[in-house]
Amino acid sequence: MKNIEIRFYEELNDFLPLENQKRSLQLTVSGKVPVKDLIESLKVPHTEIDLIIVNGKSVDFSYFVEDQDKISVYPIFETFDISNIIRLRPAPLREPKFVLDVHLGKLAKYLRLLGFDVLYQNSYNDEDIITLSKSDHRIILTRDLGILKNKTVTHGYWVRNTHWKKQVLEIISKFDLFSKINAFTRCLECNGLLKPVQKSHVENQLPPKTKEFYQQFFKCVNCHKLYWEGTHYLKLKQFVESVRLQNK
Repeated sequence: MKNIEIRFYEELNDFLPLENQKRSLQLTVSGKVPVKDLIESLKVPHTEIDLIIVNGKSVDFSYFVEDQDKISVYPIFETFDISNIIRLRPAPLREPKFVLDVHLGKLAKYLRLLGFDVLYQNSYNDEDIITLSKSDHRIILTRDLGILKNKTVTHGYWVRNTHWKKQVLEIISKFDLFSKINAFTRCLECNGLLKPVQKSHVENQLPPKTKEFYQQFFKCVNCHKLYWEGTHYLKLKQFVESVRLQNK
């Protein structure tokens, strides 16, 4: 039997019962137990972790816990450079791209509004999301802890908030994306890039009042949906500015 002490820091406490949060836990384990298995037995997904310190030294997930170990577990450091110590996943994705689960449709739309590369379909299952994450180096955003416990997932984040506006601010803040906001450059429906298009080329697709009052148009390069600065644009622009103001 091995007696160990383990503590989780910052937002990793979100996964723990209230009585175990922000305190050292005294545990007893038997046999050869990798620290990764120990951590996930406490319901903390490995994708949320970037650093494990055991008795003052950084270790990786394969480390087997020993009697009297003192273990400290820290969350992902997307905005900090810890390259001089053992990282538990590949380096942060400095040009972040995302793939979202079925619960996050509105978040997908508004991250696209802010200019971020976001894949989302309400038909995606866990296997689809994991495959897209691995093949295209995308961060998984999810409300489902189960997918983040898959051992093949390297970049993932459990979205804490349930309201889409708070979710947007959570992601922009968590991944320090304020400087990367490039609003109104992606299609809200399919994620394709928007390109300017001459009015004369799309006049036959426009409603009469739109044709009369608007002159500047954009078209999605993928699905060919048309965009213009209509009455809804002002509301969306105000939302974009409200997000930017959170960085001041």
